[in-house]
Formats: sequence, C-alpha cells, structure tokens
Amino acid sequence: MDALECLMKRRSVRKYKPDMVDEETIKKILACGSMAPSGKGTQSATMVVVRDPETIADLSRMNAAVKNFNYDPFFGAPMAVIVFSNPAVWPGTDWDAALMMGNLMNAAYAEGVSTCWINRGKQMFATEEGKAYMAKWGVPDTCEGVGICIMGYCDGEYPTPKARREDMIIWAD
Repeated sequence: MDALECLMKRRSVRKYKPDMVDEETIKKILACGSMAPSGKGTQSATMVVVRDPETIADLSRMNAAVKNFNYDPFFGAPMAVIVFSNPAVWPGTDWDAALMMGNLMNAAYAEGVSTCWINRGKQMFATEEGKAYMAKWGVPDTCEGVGICIMGYCDGEYPTPKARREDMIIWAD
C-alpha cells in the first residue's frame, strides 16, 4: 500500500472479529514498530505482544478499572501490543514509544490489520498487578506503560475519516 494512502485512511477500530492475526504478519508489523525513530538513537521503547485470551481479558479488565468503565475497552480484539517507555534511558522516551505506536498502527493497516490505541497504560502498569505482569514478561521495572495497540480484523464496516478542522494548519511564513 502507498504510504500516503495508508496515513490518510487508517482509522481506529472499535469492534473486532475473534480471528487471530497470523504470526508472519505480526512479525512484519513488529519489525516496522521497531524501526520507529528514537531520540539520540536510544531505541528506548519496548513492545510486549499478548495473544493469550485470558491475559487479554485480564488486561482489558485492568484497563477498564482505571476509569471504572463497564465495557471492554479492548473491544474484543484478539491481541495487543503493549508499548513501554523507559525514562531511565532518557527523558524523551515517551515520545519514542508514541512514535513506535504510530508505526505499529500504520504498518498494521498496510497489512490489512485493524488497530486502536488504548490509553491508560501508565496507570495500569503502575499498579502491583501491572508490575507483576511486567516482571513476568521481563520488562525492566524502570519502564512505564505508554499505550496498548489492540489488533485484529475489523468486524463490520471500516471507519471513514472525519473532516479535519480548517484551523489545524497554520502557515507561519
């Protein structure tokens, strides 16, 4: 897919089929995530791939608890990629993680996979339960959750872009 087309058409999906993305496609998407720019070339962000249905359900429950949501904030997605920053590496590591999330979402769309950035990663992984998951996965305790990139295949019609604000771009010259 053309890069500009991908950037113009990718949208967040909030309803997923239960079908798992095949491993070869996941690896391509993760490779693109790993190629995101990072400040000072530090490569400070880390990705954790979660495909186990019980863990996905538990993480969704934890995420909902942050805001007392009474719905599945993972929208039935069969997998998630959790992106962690590491402030111990350098102060701008959250930006590195955000760029990684963007690469993941755009690469997924180019491969026909739907995504949505789920917030509340910092809050989830600051809890004892979240820290236990980090320890289980081998994520350093200096890391912080930045975002959860849920992935799967859109169940229904793919969202269309909304009109953009006219004042979004200011020409300063």
